[in-house]
Amino acid sequence: MQTMIEPKRFCGRDFTAEELSLIQEVVGTCGGISRRELAHTVCELLDWKRPRGGLKFRECQDLLELLEDKGALRLPEKRRTGYNGPQKSIAKVLCKEPYSSLTGSVEFFTPLDVQRVQSREQRNLFKDLVSRYHYLGYAMPFGARLQYLVYVNRPRREVVGCLQFSSPAWRMKARDQWIGWNDSQREAGLQQVVNNSRFLVLAPIRNLASTMLSCTLRQLRSDWPRQYGIEPLLVETLVDRQRFHGGCYRAANWIELGQTSGRGRMDRAGKRHGAAVKTILVYPLVKNAARRLKDGR
Repeated sequence: MQTMIEPKRFCGRDFTAEELSLIQEVVGTCGGISRRELAHTVCELLDWKRPRGGLKFRECQDLLELLEDKGALRLPEKRRTGYNGPQKSIAKVLCKEPYSSLTGSVEFFTPLDVQRVQSREQRNLFKDLVSRYHYLGYAMPFGARLQYLVYVNRPRREVVGCLQFSSPAWRMKARDQWIGWNDSQREAGLQQVVNNSRFLVLAPIRNLASTMLSCTLRQLRSDWPRQYGIEPLLVETLVDRQRFHGGCYRAANWIELGQTSGRGRMDRAGKRHGAAVKTILVYPLVKNAARRLKDGR
């Protein structure tokens, strides 16, 4: 027997009891289709879309898994063969050898060429590099995302960095206090915050990291609204303080706000409090970003 569920809020949307009952019915009656297909079906039925009209199927997949955790429905088994859409699996195949042997000062290699990842070839390259050289490996990000490859063109064309931007953390005490918003203001303005969820430097070039950040943020300002119809006002990132100082962010004029509780995005039960404390840094993309986020402008 399925658990009855009360109205709830998820990813900035309020779901009524009737809508949640419909989700249960769809999952219970649409046998033989994948989780991805279920998420698309639910999004279409509930008209759950991004401002530009695209379905929020990744967020819907997370909602379905949350409801399954609560015993409200039972999802089909994840398919293990063939392509079944984006999966939140980490492919961590770390390589100890450096990727690039380029050295020197970044001035010799500028201007950097920042390329948004769009083709299958670019996606495969991005995933491979992050899987092998980033300490967290590669994982499909939560919600919206844009990925970039950064190239130099001399003495040869070569990839020297990877950056990924995705949906922001739902709650972070230090960030939310800095902005000064209440829960309703946060829910209204959160999608104008973007998270720098992966940052990988592949060449030991002096000042490359901070230069990459600055160049990519300039492109993000126009790419994000073009893709999602939302003007980004603030970029945030989390730096593992046991591994990194975050000096390249500070050199690029990011602002340190404090530390996380160490729980992580998916720790719904609060069991990992203090397990992975990270430093929170933000970069305003516009003047008075905190005030605009608070006021909803």
